Amino acid sequence: GLNALSPVGSQFLPLSFWYPTPNSWYFARGADNAPFRVQINSANSETIVSSGMQNGNGFEQKLYGQPFFITGSWDTVTTGNISVLTPKGLSAEEQKRANELAKIASDAKTFTTSLLGTAPDVPLHIVTVKRGAGFSSSGTIFIDESALRRQKIDSQTAMTIAEAVAKVWLGGTNNINGEGFGIIREGLARFVATQFIEKQYGSDIADVERLRQRTAYVAIASRDAPLTIVSPLDDYYYTAVANKGAMVWRLLAKKIGQDEFFNVLRTQMKNGNLDLSKLRGAFATQKELLDYSFDKITDINLFVGLPQASGAGTKVALRNIGSIEVTVSVAATTANGEKLIAQTTIPAKSLGEVNFKAANKIVRTEVDAEKIYPQTDYSDDIAPRESNESDAILMIKRAFDQQDFVKAEKNARMVLQNAPRFDDARSWLGRALLAQNKNKEAEKEFRVVLDEKLPTPRSLAWGNVGLGEIALKSNQNSQAAVFFNEAVKADAEYGATLNARLGRNKANTPGPVDESIKTFFAQYDKAAVSGRKAELDAMILSGETSRFAGGIAGQAQQWETKVVRVDNQDVNNVLVEVTLNIKLLNKNPESGTAVFRLSKVGNSWKLSAVEMFEVR
Repeated sequence: GLNALSPVGSQFLPLSFWYPTPNSWYFARGADNAPFRVQINSANSETIVSSGMQNGNGFEQKLYGQPFFITGSWDTVTTGNISVLTPKGLSAEEQKRANELAKIASDAKTFTTSLLGTAPDVPLHIVTVKRGAGFSSSGTIFIDESALRRQKIDSQTAMTIAEAVAKVWLGGTNNINGEGFGIIREGLARFVATQFIEKQYGSDIADVERLRQRTAYVAIASRDAPLTIVSPLDDYYYTAVANKGAMVWRLLAKKIGQDEFFNVLRTQMKNGNLDLSKLRGAFATQKELLDYSFDKITDINLFVGLPQASGAGTKVALRNIGSIEVTVSVAATTANGEKLIAQTTIPAKSLGEVNFKAANKIVRTEVDAEKIYPQTDYSDDIAPRESNESDAILMIKRAFDQQDFVKAEKNARMVLQNAPRFDDARSWLGRALLAQNKNKEAEKEFRVVLDEKLPTPRSLAWGNVGLGEIALKSNQNSQAAVFFNEAVKADAEYGATLNARLGRNKANTPGPVDESIKTFFAQYDKAAVSGRKAELDAMILSGETSRFAGGIAGQAQQWETKVVRVDNQDVNNVLVEVTLNIKLLNKNPESGTAVFRLSKVGNSWKLSAVEMFEVR
């Protein structure tokens, strides 16, 4: 996704090293950012996109940034001062999604203005792309083009937009460099974006996002480096600076008060430069916390003991093996479901204790119930201990993959008891129930997933796959096909898409196929066995799938393609599901399903991508 050059669109992002620069992007102090001007001459009347103000084929960015550009064929949906560049030929539902994305960007801009000050005068462009989704620079935001085809806005896309808007301030109007620059550019932006999610969708949805963030961080916590010296060369860089960084800023804001936190930030941003050393000086009252959080590896791990009756109350033992003291909330749950909260401070490398007075027996305790502190392990925050995994989804998935569906159901219910809005866990619960033929219960869970305010793309896909399979079992084939179609359009996860395609083929008979597509594959079959690479190359979009063609030329002894179904992506692109029967040199005959992307160049189809290849 960093660079591409083809007849239907090109893109060169900063990390493709397409322009000269004196400093490396991988320095711990960060790459060079500056105002820039770029001019691109496009071919085939393609639309050109960069960041900043456009004048003809040129763009002038007055904020800090790095040169990049992308070309392609889009329609533009404009809502207020937000433009969404969409694939050509949107349906009414996709148009609705584009307007919703523009509103999220507009609302995020308003929210961020309330925290960080006057909004920069820069246009916001949301660009739908096949590759490079998640990239943003000074108001230009790349999102996956599948986001428009999904039945609702997903959490991944909403967070991408919210973070990108925050970075207009954090890295755009304010230059960010120096040691630990990523803690601000990535971590502070993620903290602000999560605050926006909380305001827009509610605290329970934001808590699910925070759960995902700390789960991602704890997976690398045992091998990360101090945030001030971690480099983009490290494979865990973004996981650490974005997720741990967001947790540290949240902790700091809680300690000094959110209003004071953002007052200090706005003051520090007045001169157009923001670096970590100045921020640390501005928050001097929290020096011990920031020195630990930024200059040392995470060593905090909190433990909570089983509740012990003590006179008229209940005593709970606590332990902190970290090198700084922590102030946390301790939650106790009674036998009748009542929840009690106590605040306490546990010294560094020491023990602590809280006492609860409750009329009913306390059956469960949890330390740091708000999950404020980055830790090396979260599984021992609860007593009685429920699992040895800090990753709740991994715990469910492991049982599911072992086909222990009863245990997978049990684990999923346990996770949902603590995080009832965690759509990923609920989709796994539905799948575990379906595997046990508990169809009515499974259907209920899948529908809850699809009704969530901000589910992940993966949850949307598996929710629809599950409902499709249930409908198929009830001989409701037409309804099953609707669900499977939604899962295919979600394009969220390989496994979900494959299952959706297989289910859809069982549910209904494919519709008619354009003769030009049939003709293309008839010609492709001949070219594949011709032994002449030039014939294959003529049918493939240059710069896109050359490796696939290279593996066929001179190797294919048999290549037979039967077109099963065509999914229109836009006016210039289709996904073609086929059945292949092939034999390569010195290999046994193979057969199976493949999905190819065809792109129209002029009046001809070209093979532009291999989306799926289940040929064995």
